[in-house]
Amino acid sequence: MDTNLYVDFLLYSLTGFAIMIAGLLLFELTTKNKEFALIFKGNASAALSLGGRLAGLAIVIRAAAENSVSLSDMLLWGVIGIIALVILYYLTELITYIFGKGLKVNVTIFKAIEQNNIAVGILILLISCSVGMIIAGCLTYNPDLLG
Repeated sequence: MDTNLYVDFLLYSLTGFAIMIAGLLLFELTTKNKEFALIFKGNASAALSLGGRLAGLAIVIRAAAENSVSLSDMLLWGVIGIIALVILYYLTELITYIFGKGLKVNVTIFKAIEQNNIAVGILILLISCSVGMIIAGCLTYNPDLLG
């Protein structure tokens, strides 16, 4: 048995978990809602929203680990995944605000999560997982696909 296989497994796993923890911290710091506090108060919509972003990030981390050519490559794509999900959250907030104005409804994701709107929590969960899948699908080093 090749011991490098076990070392690689440990290194990639620890790097993946570190990316996940960093993402969790950045999600909490960069969103208006303090989702951990809301979750511990029983807010299911905050749990769905944060859980969805973590699931989306996990999808990206898995693809990065599977397709990376090195540990630093995996780390780079994990960071890109975190940034993409943070940007997506704010973009979704903006689009929701614009649609709300057009429909003459004063709504924001921030308020909806704070008010425990389960439908909005599910929407954020599904959007985050969808974006994670798209990013993951784009992580390839197949020269036939690159031109």
